[in-house]
Amino acid sequence: MESIRPDVVIIGSGVGGGAVAHRLAGSGARILILERGDFLPNEPQNADAEAVFVQARYKTREEYQDETGRRYRPGQYYYVGGHTKFYGTAMFRFREGDFRETAHEGGISPAWPISYADLAGHYDEAERLFGVRGEAGQDPTEPPRAAPYAHAAIPHEPVLARMAEALRGQGLRPFHMPSAVDFGPGGNCRRCGTCDAFICRHDAKGDAETRLIRPLLRHPDVTLWTGAQVTRLIAGADGRISAAEVLRNGQTLRVEAPLFVLSAGAINSALILLRSADDAHPQGLANRSGVVGRYLMNHHLTGLMGLMPLGVNDTKFPKTLAVNDFYHGLPDDPAARGNVQMLGKIQGPMIRAAYPRVPAPLANLLGRHSVDWLCMSEDLPDPESRVRALPGGGVEIAYRPGDRPAHERFVAHIRARLRRIFPMVLRHDFGIEAPSHQCGTVRMGADPATSALDGMCRAHDHANLYVVDAGFFPSSAALNPALTVCAQALRVGTHLRAAWRDDRLAA
Repeated sequence: MESIRPDVVIIGSGVGGGAVAHRLAGSGARILILERGDFLPNEPQNADAEAVFVQARYKTREEYQDETGRRYRPGQYYYVGGHTKFYGTAMFRFREGDFRETAHEGGISPAWPISYADLAGHYDEAERLFGVRGEAGQDPTEPPRAAPYAHAAIPHEPVLARMAEALRGQGLRPFHMPSAVDFGPGGNCRRCGTCDAFICRHDAKGDAETRLIRPLLRHPDVTLWTGAQVTRLIAGADGRISAAEVLRNGQTLRVEAPLFVLSAGAINSALILLRSADDAHPQGLANRSGVVGRYLMNHHLTGLMGLMPLGVNDTKFPKTLAVNDFYHGLPDDPAARGNVQMLGKIQGPMIRAAYPRVPAPLANLLGRHSVDWLCMSEDLPDPESRVRALPGGGVEIAYRPGDRPAHERFVAHIRARLRRIFPMVLRHDFGIEAPSHQCGTVRMGADPATSALDGMCRAHDHANLYVVDAGFFPSSAALNPALTVCAQALRVGTHLRAAWRDDRLAA
């Protein structure tokens, strides 16, 4: 297997790499997918909050550090399917305005080199691929779509139905959140209660492994190597990428191909490019502009726990409800803006993982009596918010969150509204340590002086290198990124498939 000479090397088996491979399969190109992790085992601990959160059984054991030298285990998960194995199934389309330049209180959210119209058809396909359930026409900010969702929205459980009614009583327009779950007659979803931040033991979650990678492995032209960590890319004298250096089974291998697609995630794609520096590219590959590793964005995420002292929240799958009434700003404060959606059901061990001093009985009590919400606001790109590759393989994350005061006012407004429903609302902020939609580190743009990639995610500096993960985002919007990564990956894959058919892949 190590002697394979593929036509296309895809680094990463998450939603970006998987969707590109999906579009290329059957073109005649021999595709090799390199994944540094392995398949997640199906085991009882998948659904055990103590194992997943307190013991951090599945989280990487590598450490990052911040600018002060403080070290921590980041929320990175290296498995076939990438972070979608743990995501909460939210599959939103970005709004039309998210692709245009927008002024914020703390700075500018830059325009993308593509528009919503460029992705609209690919959004349709991405929703079908991942089995997204939803109901068109409810979301007041919903962008145009050619057809309704292929699958009906997942109905609210009783507690969530009451929440939706209470929000409508405040004049808001709650809607059924688009979720990638195989729910309904004949579906695999059992509403087992462990979905968001857990691994699905029943293959009901629409993740990149179940929806993309497993079907691809039935194709004779697609090969997957697990346990294959790409340490660097090698550029030839003509600037084209000639090979990937891969650490596998204790050996360093050199994999050559005419085309490389880097989809290792916003942090690791940037690190691979930076660690690939050579005499001709002293700042790293694809980095003539100096932007690689910079402009790291992470979304402002705040969890709110509405407590029901006299009621128990027995909801199994809460990711059915969202609110976008303030996506473009509060009525009296247009700078304070964002999305509200449900968190996965909080359990006692989740609370103790974040707050170890909280006694287990109290944590369990809070979990049983809470309804859990997530406030999400756009983070702004800052060149000093960056990923650095340190000597010896270390990683430094210098994070500069943008527009934080506006997010705080947005959270305060939502919290005040929830206090009309609950006697007490607690809050928790998610920081850079969590896998909170990291993006922006290998940004795309029209100008090679200020971006690493063009609008098709091809590196300005290397004709046969594409970077297709959330690292390509010029801005973060205020919605979950997975569907947009998939749509753009399908667009890139369609382009590459046409190039292969016309014998232009290596041109």
